[in-house]
Amino acid sequence: MTRCPMSEPWQLSAEVDVTVPFHDVDMMAVAWHGHYLRYIELARCALLDRIDYNYPQMEASDYLWPVIDVRMKYIAPLRFGQTVRVRATLVEYQHRLKIDYLLYDPQSGKRTNKGYTVQVAVSKQSGEMCLASPQVLLDKLGVSE
Repeated sequence: MTRCPMSEPWQLSAEVDVTVPFHDVDMMAVAWHGHYLRYIELARCALLDRIDYNYPQMEASDYLWPVIDVRMKYIAPLRFGQTVRVRATLVEYQHRLKIDYLLYDPQSGKRTNKGYTVQVAVSKQSGEMCLASPQVLLDKLGVSE
Protein backbone atom coordinates (compact mmCIF):
# COMPACT_ATOMS: atom_id res chain seq x y z
CA MET A 1 0.00 0.00 0.00
CA THR A 2 1.26 3.45 -0.91
CA ARG A 3 0.19 6.30 1.30
CA CYS A 4 -0.37 9.66 -0.31
CA PRO A 5 0.35 12.88 1.59
CA MET A 6 -2.63 14.84 2.81
CA SER A 7 -3.12 18.20 1.09
CA GLU A 8 -5.74 19.25 3.66
CA PRO A 9 -5.95 18.16 7.31
CA TRP A 10 -8.92 15.89 6.51
CA GLN A 11 -8.11 14.93 2.92
CA LEU A 12 -6.77 11.41 2.67
CA SER A 13 -5.75 8.98 -0.04
CA ALA A 14 -4.58 5.39 -0.03
CA GLU A 15 -3.52 3.06 -2.80
CA VAL A 16 -3.48 -0.70 -3.19
CA ASP A 17 -2.21 -2.90 -5.99
CA VAL A 18 -4.48 -5.67 -7.24
CA THR A 19 -3.48 -8.41 -9.66
CA VAL A 20 -6.49 -9.69 -11.58
CA PRO A 21 -6.91 -13.39 -10.66
CA PHE A 22 -8.06 -16.07 -13.08
CA HIS A 23 -11.37 -16.56 -11.27
CA ASP A 24 -12.30 -12.90 -11.92
CA VAL A 25 -12.16 -13.10 -15.73
CA ASP A 26 -14.54 -14.24 -18.44
CA MET A 27 -13.74 -16.40 -21.47
CA MET A 28 -12.05 -13.39 -23.14
CA ALA A 29 -9.67 -13.10 -20.13
CA VAL A 30 -11.25 -9.73 -19.23
CA ALA A 31 -12.27 -8.98 -15.64
CA TRP A 32 -16.04 -9.13 -15.20
CA HIS A 33 -17.40 -5.63 -14.53
CA GLY A 34 -18.79 -6.46 -11.08
CA HIS A 35 -15.38 -7.41 -9.70
CA TYR A 36 -14.16 -3.83 -10.02
CA LEU A 37 -16.30 -2.98 -6.99
CA ARG A 38 -14.33 -5.54 -4.97
CA TYR A 39 -11.10 -3.89 -6.07
CA ILE A 40 -12.24 -0.44 -4.92
CA GLU A 41 -13.39 -1.96 -1.62
CA LEU A 42 -9.77 -2.96 -0.93
CA ALA A 43 -8.65 0.63 -1.47
CA ARG A 44 -11.54 2.00 0.59
CA CYS A 45 -10.56 -0.23 3.53
CA ALA A 46 -6.92 0.91 3.23
CA LEU A 47 -8.14 4.51 3.33
CA LEU A 48 -10.33 3.89 6.38
CA ASP A 49 -7.43 2.13 8.11
CA ARG A 50 -5.45 5.37 7.82
CA ILE A 51 -7.89 7.07 10.20
CA ASP A 52 -8.52 3.97 12.33
CA TYR A 53 -12.19 3.95 11.36
CA ASN A 54 -12.67 0.84 9.25
CA TYR A 55 -15.84 -1.25 9.42
CA PRO A 56 -15.18 -2.87 12.84
CA GLN A 57 -14.52 0.57 14.38
CA MET A 58 -17.62 1.98 12.69
CA GLU A 59 -19.79 -0.74 14.17
CA ALA A 60 -18.15 -0.35 17.59
CA SER A 61 -19.02 3.36 17.48
CA ASP A 62 -22.71 2.42 16.99
CA TYR A 63 -22.86 3.62 13.39
CA LEU A 64 -23.24 1.65 10.21
CA TRP A 65 -22.13 3.17 6.91
CA PRO A 66 -24.00 1.60 3.98
CA VAL A 67 -23.06 2.49 0.42
CA ILE A 68 -26.01 4.40 -1.05
CA ASP A 69 -24.49 5.36 -4.39
CA VAL A 70 -21.76 3.91 -6.56
CA ARG A 71 -20.47 4.91 -9.97
CA MET A 72 -17.83 3.18 -12.05
CA LYS A 73 -16.69 4.38 -15.45
CA TYR A 74 -14.92 1.75 -17.54
CA ILE A 75 -12.18 3.25 -19.69
CA ALA A 76 -10.11 0.18 -20.57
CA PRO A 77 -10.50 -3.50 -19.66
CA LEU A 78 -8.49 -5.25 -16.97
CA ARG A 79 -7.11 -8.62 -18.02
CA PHE A 80 -6.02 -11.79 -16.26
CA GLY A 81 -2.66 -11.30 -14.54
CA GLN A 82 -2.66 -7.53 -14.99
CA THR A 83 -1.74 -5.45 -11.97
CA VAL A 84 -3.83 -2.36 -11.40
CA ARG A 85 -3.27 0.33 -8.80
CA VAL A 86 -6.42 1.53 -7.07
CA ARG A 87 -6.36 4.95 -5.43
CA ALA A 88 -9.13 5.93 -3.00
CA THR A 89 -9.42 9.60 -2.02
CA LEU A 90 -11.79 11.02 0.58
CA VAL A 91 -13.46 14.06 -1.00
CA GLU A 92 -16.44 14.72 1.31
CA TYR A 93 -16.98 14.00 4.99
CA GLN A 94 -19.51 16.46 6.42
CA HIS A 95 -22.88 14.84 5.74
CA ARG A 96 -21.69 11.69 4.05
CA LEU A 97 -18.51 9.92 3.04
CA LYS A 98 -17.75 10.40 -0.63
CA ILE A 99 -14.69 8.57 -1.87
CA ASP A 100 -13.31 8.97 -5.39
CA TYR A 101 -11.45 6.11 -7.06
CA LEU A 102 -8.90 5.99 -9.83
CA LEU A 103 -7.70 2.68 -11.26
CA TYR A 104 -4.59 2.74 -13.43
CA ASP A 105 -1.75 0.59 -14.69
CA PRO A 106 1.21 1.34 -12.38
CA GLN A 107 3.78 0.74 -15.14
CA SER A 108 2.26 2.74 -17.99
CA GLY A 109 0.14 5.16 -15.95
CA LYS A 110 -2.80 4.40 -18.27
CA ARG A 111 -6.17 4.92 -16.57
CA THR A 112 -8.55 2.00 -16.68
CA ASN A 113 -11.43 3.16 -14.48
CA LYS A 114 -12.68 5.99 -12.34
CA GLY A 115 -15.61 6.24 -10.02
CA TYR A 116 -16.92 7.05 -6.58
CA THR A 117 -18.93 5.71 -3.68
CA VAL A 118 -21.19 7.57 -1.26
CA GLN A 119 -21.86 6.24 2.24
CA VAL A 120 -24.08 7.67 4.96
CA ALA A 121 -24.06 7.14 8.69
CA VAL A 122 -26.96 5.15 10.09
CA SER A 123 -27.54 4.79 13.82
CA LYS A 124 -27.06 1.16 14.76
CA GLN A 125 -29.62 1.54 17.55
CA SER A 126 -32.47 3.31 15.74
CA GLY A 127 -31.72 2.44 12.12
CA GLU A 128 -32.18 6.09 11.19
CA MET A 129 -29.91 7.89 8.77
CA CYS A 130 -27.90 10.72 10.31
CA LEU A 131 -28.22 14.12 8.65
CA ALA A 132 -24.68 15.05 9.66
CA SER A 133 -21.57 12.96 10.07
CA PRO A 134 -21.19 11.72 13.65
CA GLN A 135 -18.63 13.35 15.91
CA VAL A 136 -16.58 10.15 16.03
CA LEU A 137 -15.78 10.52 12.31
CA LEU A 138 -14.84 14.17 12.72
CA ASP A 139 -12.59 13.22 15.64
CA LYS A 140 -10.91 10.51 13.55
CA LEU A 141 -10.31 13.05 10.78
CA GLY A 142 -8.99 15.63 13.23
CA VAL A 143 -11.55 18.27 12.30
CA SER A 144 -14.10 20.12 14.38
CA GLU A 145 -17.46 21.35 13.19
